[in-house]
Amino acid sequence: MTSDRSSQPWRTKVREFLFGMMGMEFAQHAQEMRGSVETLFMLSTVGDMIGVPIMPPYYSLRLLPFVVPHIATWKRRVLREHEFTEEHDYDLHGL
Repeated sequence: MTSDRSSQPWRTKVREFLFGMMGMEFAQHAQEMRGSVETLFMLSTVGDMIGVPIMPPYYSLRLLPFVVPHIATWKRRVLREHEFTEEHDYDLHGL
């Protein structure tokens, strides 16, 4: 008699293999898109911290309690130096 516990590692390995084969690129792309949208949102709300005043300070102050946990990492991400080739990470785009 085989139990379901003995087949769990096999099923997990197959599931992880199929995810790596089909879904991992989609997940990475979704994370990159989320990061870029979050950067734009932070820039529009608290951009005056780095010298880009876009929104009036009243609305920025109302949103401040929600964005305070993310300010340090956002500043580090936005203010670091970028190379023009860094955006694409040498993706082959389907080749």
